Amino acid sequence: MTDRDIWKKSSYSGGGEGNACVEVARRHGRIAVRDSKNPSRGTLSLPAPAFTAFVGALKEHQGRPA
Repeated sequence: MTDRDIWKKSSYSGGGEGNACVEVARRHGRIAVRDSKNPSRGTLSLPAPAFTAFVGALKEHQGRPA
């Protein structure tokens, strides 16, 4: 990922400065994820279908007890 990438913060980033969240960027069929509190630390890059499945699984399990 480069500094040119367009990073988007989750709408669930919370109150205040909204920096307790992750950011995502799309690039060449992959989705990159980084910590919004420390964006220079590194990224996790996943193929777009894997990221979509991951988010779907999170939504499916949202609100269920751990």
